[in-house]
Amino acid sequence: MNSPSQVLQQSPYDATPGCAAPPLVQLRGLNRQEWVPSRFNARTTHPDGRLILWNTYTGAISVFKPAQRGAIEALLARKGFVGEATGAAKYLADRGFLVHREIDELRRVRLSHGWDQYRTDRLELILLASEDCNFRCTYCYEDFVRGTMEPEIRQGIKALLQHRAASLKQMTIGWFGGEPLYGWDAIRDLAPFVQGFCREHDIGLASNMTTNGYLLTPEIAAQLLAWDIRHFQISLDGPPEVHDKRRVGRDGSETFAQILDNLKAMHQLTDEFHVTVRMNFDRDTVPTLEPLLDVLKRELQLDPRFRMYFFAVERWGSVNDDNAAICGLQEGDRAYAHLMKAGLNRGMNVGTGVKEYNNFGGGACYAARPYNFIVGATGKLMKCTVALDKEDYNVVGRLTPEGEIILDSDKLALWTDPAFEDDKVCRKCHVLPLCKGVFCPLERIEKGHRECMPVKHRLRTELITTIDAAQAGTR
Repeated sequence: MNSPSQVLQQSPYDATPGCAAPPLVQLRGLNRQEWVPSRFNARTTHPDGRLILWNTYTGAISVFKPAQRGAIEALLARKGFVGEATGAAKYLADRGFLVHREIDELRRVRLSHGWDQYRTDRLELILLASEDCNFRCTYCYEDFVRGTMEPEIRQGIKALLQHRAASLKQMTIGWFGGEPLYGWDAIRDLAPFVQGFCREHDIGLASNMTTNGYLLTPEIAAQLLAWDIRHFQISLDGPPEVHDKRRVGRDGSETFAQILDNLKAMHQLTDEFHVTVRMNFDRDTVPTLEPLLDVLKRELQLDPRFRMYFFAVERWGSVNDDNAAICGLQEGDRAYAHLMKAGLNRGMNVGTGVKEYNNFGGGACYAARPYNFIVGATGKLMKCTVALDKEDYNVVGRLTPEGEIILDSDKLALWTDPAFEDDKVCRKCHVLPLCKGVFCPLERIEKGHRECMPVKHRLRTELITTIDAAQAGTR
């Protein structure tokens, strides 16, 4: 029945039996037969002639025998092809190496970025258990003006988690400093609380610690593992005669022997954990790292829980920056390739950028995520562990003892801006899904230009090492 205004009160499809609805709209592209290579493909040729393909959006890595190389490269020709994707073409399409011609892959990146960037079920906190340190490394940029995290800030962290209990599904806690183990009172207060909180509310927890390793005694390591802190980064910058000049105790003491003893003690444990042994190098110390690898191979007995990672020292803001023997980009890449091969030849677990970053946003800086905050000893909320509170734009808010986060939205936006949208080079880059244009937002903020992730300019080394490591069973 019609109302006085003649506006129907019921759909005619419901009111009139047998009334035919319009035909369903056919979705576009169901029978598309035009294929082109993905814009996010990366490839190289192994010295033995095998073709290595990597798609940075799907994460697929495939290796083809020399005899297959010609056929695969023909399928991946820029002009593409028309026809049904069968056989090798279907294999490539299923893994994202081939896409339908009309697919807008940049739009896919935008969608994935939105899903990841603006989620509310995740919280990542980097806790400065202490802003002081028992070392005075020659290249360190920190000021060491505060000690252990204040009790009221620890209470604020607990209150914050309680406020977020209903919405959280995942949490990451990173222990940082200074030297986090200098702030043991804060760790033993917060670590068991976070563990119990996440278990009670069925929240996934991942905990890690960046430590110089000097205080990581067997007793401390056992306690941290019991609190589910299972990922550690520890630096050894060479054999004793090199390391002890660069990573010196605050009282001038040597540090290498104690760190190595602690690593050896961890090796004796049966627990599940992962230690990244970071080796910072410069132009002068590259030749000394192979002897260090020999020491680690002998003492850790190729324990796969210990991963070797090589990192070129940069000018990070130390008072010694002007005198540092910094490697140039090509020089650093050559040194990196040499050291990776040296570790692999010894049967060691070597960390490659391909494996480390091989997921959407895996190469984007933590500071670019809106749900990631550094919590300082006095409650300052910061984004970058290099800038800390030396730069005002890095202090984006504060945490109250009641667990309230008070933010400066403009400062937060500075760090979390989708930089790739305004960068033509980023939008065309084959590794965009990994870094989203923010491998280092600090570089953009301070210098106004992008810093590309190392895996981009040393792609051949990274891919070959990844495949060789997998074949050797070290990854």
